Amino acid sequence: MKQAMDLKKQLYAIDGKSYALYKELRGRYQFDQYVLALDRIQGDPFAPPSALSVRIPFKDTGIPRSYTEKKYTRIALQDFLTRRLAAQLENFTFQTSGSGKSGLLTTSRCGQTVLERTACQITEDSLIVRFHAGFPANGRRIHAAGLEKMLFSFLPVCMEKALFYSNMDGRELEAVIFLAEDQHAIRRELKKRNLAAFVADGSVLPRESGISDRPMKDSVAFSAPDRLRVTIRLPHRGEVSGMGIPCGITLIAGGGYHGKSTLLNALEQGVYNHIAGDGREYVVTDDSAVKLRAEDGRFVKDVDISLFINDLPNGKDTGCFSTLDASGSTSQAAGIAESIEAGSRLFLIDEDTSATNFMVRDAFMQEVISRSKEPITPFLERAGQLYEQAGISTILVAGSSGAFFHIADTIIQMDCYRPADITEKVKKLCEKHPLSSGGTIPLFALPRSRRIMSWPRRLEQEKKKHKPLKVRLHDKDSFSIGKETVDLRYVEQLTDVEQTQSLGRLLLYGLEQLTDGRRTLPQIADQLDELVRGQGMEGFFSGSPVCGFAAVRRQEIFACLNRFRR
Repeated sequence: MKQAMDLKKQLYAIDGKSYALYKELRGRYQFDQYVLALDRIQGDPFAPPSALSVRIPFKDTGIPRSYTEKKYTRIALQDFLTRRLAAQLENFTFQTSGSGKSGLLTTSRCGQTVLERTACQITEDSLIVRFHAGFPANGRRIHAAGLEKMLFSFLPVCMEKALFYSNMDGRELEAVIFLAEDQHAIRRELKKRNLAAFVADGSVLPRESGISDRPMKDSVAFSAPDRLRVTIRLPHRGEVSGMGIPCGITLIAGGGYHGKSTLLNALEQGVYNHIAGDGREYVVTDDSAVKLRAEDGRFVKDVDISLFINDLPNGKDTGCFSTLDASGSTSQAAGIAESIEAGSRLFLIDEDTSATNFMVRDAFMQEVISRSKEPITPFLERAGQLYEQAGISTILVAGSSGAFFHIADTIIQMDCYRPADITEKVKKLCEKHPLSSGGTIPLFALPRSRRIMSWPRRLEQEKKKHKPLKVRLHDKDSFSIGKETVDLRYVEQLTDVEQTQSLGRLLLYGLEQLTDGRRTLPQIADQLDELVRGQGMEGFFSGSPVCGFAAVRRQEIFACLNRFRR
């Protein structure tokens, strides 16, 4: 391995020459406390910045090894270190002048959730951090003095202050680990107590704004209604009380602007752990939960929607249904079938973003249009069967249709952001206002499919021309492979643009490595999920992993595959 002084000599040997010669520096160099790797070097000062990594023997950091023994505490530690490194790099970014991205120093910017990221990885013997650097340039000429300052002056300070235990507040780090252990304990309790979700007293659910995920100041703190109050003893915080939402069908009702959707949004994000101070640290939801909605115009391919839609006038088979432009009801039916296939045990639904004719048919409509003329079996009539026969719970926000009260096991009214259990009161009213029978509904049968993934013709043509396929990230809501765009705007539990970046990488890996004309979509999704859980996102790089990718759940992998117009 080359030494740090070798890097400095090479650097000054190319000073003032063409920027492209920076690529000659690619390799690994031993510094005093770590190994610096120049993994990918930009070819132009205006191109995406270079990818670098630092590897430190873990024992040299002084961080207690016990913090890495459990996966969830290791992820929390990695998140903590990533945030520290990002803060240090920000102090030095653009401190070196030049053209283009000269002087940029940055790593992943973490939000309110704790995610496993390629920015920081802890192995059995090493701590690895990955980041981006804009190599300095004068015009399009190498600026050696600028890069020397970045690599030999700024970087050692950042690494020392961010990653070595002697420069940390030990109690702050301990609190991060303790919080992760408490959150994990709540997730275990959900399964033991047959709960779909838990919201601790004192939680702050409203967010600062539509574009900020931080807690709203001076908002109403959450307080559980007595009948739904449960107390959980946590290993570090001790006893924590809050609202336990039982498995089954839960209805969240209330007037407009009283906090119904705010509660549901907190629950949909409860599949992730949150950092201290977020307000939702102790809001925990079954980690397989999926937020479902209508997606007008969505692509659907070979999905069994017969649980909800049958006997179409055109005779189209709903046991293997395809369309390039789904209606709201069809797309929501497909979303439920796909989520069942993905192994979800909890559906989260907001009436406001659902297709009305998919969710419910009132008595008058049933009188006018007989069941024999209506191909849709509404969700209202299937929700109970989904729980009783498939163990899939539903948490539903409703503000306009009273029909849902009749099927709910638990009814929560949000009143000025305060929850009240009104189950008994409403059930008595339901006896006075029974639902009219719409006749016999089709038999319940879980969706079945054997969808085989295949190469799209356009991508196959590009492959034959030996054009390497590339993933292009547009934003958190979409990416493209070749000329094929994947629209994820309605996959609402994606919380970070790095997750979208990861889904692009996973889809490309699935196409190139797993698609063989025999594997089914679930088989490919299962293998991708196993790789993510086993190796992290690092396992999907043929060369050196780079910063900028975050782990995703099995549910989002399925959602991505299902939205790829193959």
